[in-house]
Amino acid sequence: MTGKFIVVEGLEGAGKSSVIALVESIIQTQGHKTITTREPGGTPMAEAIRHCVKQNWQETVTEETELMLMYAARAQLLANVIKPALADGKWVIGDRHDLSSQAYQGGGRGIQQAKLDALRDITLQGFVPDLTLYLDVEPEVGLARARGRGELDRIELAGLDFFHRTRARYQALAAADESVITIDAMQHMEAVHQSVKDTLEHYFSC
Repeated sequence: MTGKFIVVEGLEGAGKSSVIALVESIIQTQGHKTITTREPGGTPMAEAIRHCVKQNWQETVTEETELMLMYAARAQLLANVIKPALADGKWVIGDRHDLSSQAYQGGGRGIQQAKLDALRDITLQGFVPDLTLYLDVEPEVGLARARGRGELDRIELAGLDFFHRTRARYQALAAADESVITIDAMQHMEAVHQSVKDTLEHYFSC
């Protein structure tokens, strides 16, 4: 029996970490083995790529470079971790996946959809998550939460307009895909977690 791939998405400060821990706990209570991943990252090579993506360089990082690095890291994670775990019957809980590139690089950076589609076809070859939980938060609130965690990285410093464009693309993509469930992350954490529990309860009952 193959496992399932559940992804948690959202802007910085949306509360992904606590939701991922909750999702993992719920799935384990159903008797499934789990692993968690993060993007970019999750393998030695993908973590090195993550460092390249996140750090502030003394040169211009082009939008195309950022995009290709994201998909290079994703390809490594998919081949070396996600697919083997699923084949072994484990449930994989992902901190971000392809929806992030569609939202951040497509919406935020404004990269043409044709370029995104080409890289997605090469690296994912039709692979998609079984369920995605999109934690929707206003950029001003999310970034304020992120600043509370410490110094912001290169992408987190992209500015409010960037994050408003990213959020708008997230919302549009979620509305168009029934496998993406939007969770209001502006609620108190207890209410967010209850929404997640309700969503997973429905998912397990189907």
